[in-house]
Amino acid sequence: MTEMRRWLEAIPRDKRPELLNRCQHHIRVYAKIDALMGDMHPALWADKLGNSWRTTFDINDSWESMVSRADQNEVYAEHARPGGWNDPDMLEVGNGGMSNDEYIVHFSLWAASKAPLIIGCDVRSMTKETLAILGNEEVIAVNQDPLGVQAKKVRMYGDSEVWAGPLSGYRTVVVLLNRSPEFRTITAQWDDIGLPLNTVVEVRDLWKHATLEKRFVNELRADVHHHACKMFLLTPLTLSEEDEPKV
Repeated sequence: MTEMRRWLEAIPRDKRPELLNRCQHHIRVYAKIDALMGDMHPALWADKLGNSWRTTFDINDSWESMVSRADQNEVYAEHARPGGWNDPDMLEVGNGGMSNDEYIVHFSLWAASKAPLIIGCDVRSMTKETLAILGNEEVIAVNQDPLGVQAKKVRMYGDSEVWAGPLSGYRTVVVLLNRSPEFRTITAQWDDIGLPLNTVVEVRDLWKHATLEKRFVNELRADVHHHACKMFLLTPLTLSEEDEPKV
């Protein structure tokens, strides 16, 4: 704490804008510290000492490690806000231990969760596939949305999950996640994602960079391959816009 406060006192003397990250895991670090202080959950107090804080063990470049870090981080969603962010550790996108679909899941969950998007691969040798993921401006815009609300896991049935969160302009981000080794059809219900019943929405697929032709009301359903996701931006329509075909 004392060292962190010294940093806080020094930062205003630097004219450059800075972000201060608190790298203290939420888990028990040393038995002696735990006995004296209990588990250290920086999401509960680190907003007074910095702009982001680690919420998980160190990540590694594997599917199980990545999705488990997303789960651990989601527990602290209520503590994220503009200027203070939960950090489930850096991105492993491009390091070779996961498939391209799994890396898309990785980037989608981190972006929707408003986590710091810290590149963890060697940018000098990244592939075009890696660059397409890390450089997806539509997904990055979700991460940088000024409302600053972290998405949550709002529905889970088996290995199928719906993650959702509000964005500025009355929009909603939805991630349909298939954690199973098999193909799944996943449905997001409006009452799960916080939309009023009978709201008609326009849906944009943020990975295909395409707005779907049909309009949706009360639910959104999509087919999702194994260890993959769909990431959608939902925008409610006005009465005049609702004349379009609906599903």
